[in-house]
Amino acid sequence: EMIDGTRVLFLKGTPEEMGEQHGVLLRDEIRDLVDRIVYGVGVGSSFDKGRWFFGEIEEAENRLEPFIDERYLREMNAIAKAAGLHPQEVRLANFFPELFHCSGFALHGAATVDGKLYHGRVLDYLRGLGLEQNAVVMIMQPDEGNAWVNVSYAGFIGSVTAMNEKQVAMGEMGGRGEGNWDGKPMAQLMREVMEKADTVDDAVEIMRKGPRTCEYYYVISDAKSHRAVGLETTPDIFNTIWSGEAHPRLQRPVKDTVLMSAGGRYEALVDRVEANFGKFDADSARALMDPPVCMNSNIQSVLFAPDSLDFWVANADSENVASKTRYTHYNLRELLSPETDLTAR
Repeated sequence: EMIDGTRVLFLKGTPEEMGEQHGVLLRDEIRDLVDRIVYGVGVGSSFDKGRWFFGEIEEAENRLEPFIDERYLREMNAIAKAAGLHPQEVRLANFFPELFHCSGFALHGAATVDGKLYHGRVLDYLRGLGLEQNAVVMIMQPDEGNAWVNVSYAGFIGSVTAMNEKQVAMGEMGGRGEGNWDGKPMAQLMREVMEKADTVDDAVEIMRKGPRTCEYYYVISDAKSHRAVGLETTPDIFNTIWSGEAHPRLQRPVKDTVLMSAGGRYEALVDRVEANFGKFDADSARALMDPPVCMNSNIQSVLFAPDSLDFWVANADSENVASKTRYTHYNLRELLSPETDLTAR
């Protein structure tokens, strides 16, 4: 359904049921995304790199697939069938985030005006290629595991930006290590956290267990304990950076915060947090994501307030980065309430 002019998709049931609902209701959007991403960007990448994109991504798929939960494979197959696509097209689209390698933060305790937890996530990724036209907020109710919200794109079953009903939120930032594919796909490992983790400690252990691919950074927060952690991960490295802790690449720690970005964007983020420490509410936390913390490729900006399960989403448009467009407010608890008809729509 449309909420305040934005697309919200309600999915519920078994992998086959959720996949069919997804493929039927967003058939046109999924087909458009596959055309733009798999074929449009894929062919362009082949020319830019001098290597055949489909060969690269099929190699990635062959190495990733043994580690993928069979439930997720069943869901992708159901999407493909309902949307009239070949299963391989949907799988290639879902592995796309693994091949192309943003900023994130969590504020709580003394950093915020009311002590509440705010978790921000800036996605800087291929603006202008059509992903943002197929943006969708997905309310996920699998037959096994937690319900959760996936701030995503049509056809994707994994996640890079999410919060579950247990008040755990998570966002991902890409690093290097392309080619280290022998593990669980990053976006589907994040989905596993959403569906299985009730606390930040649960989430850390799921991520530690992996097995992981490439190099990724994450921010995970938990409103129940008002704790947050950053993760630095590769297939062989797993480092935690809890609130207020330093890291060789994050050398300006601030009490009751996790601040993760790179270069000048990290410096700008820390400057803003230090200047307004103790004064942050939802409005000022969203403002942290304005340029230069976000890049010109910023296609999605999200703020989670896990205490109340409120969240705000902005997507890029034809003229503006996401952080400079309108944020739409949602509440996960309300979207999951018995009064809400949870039949997919």
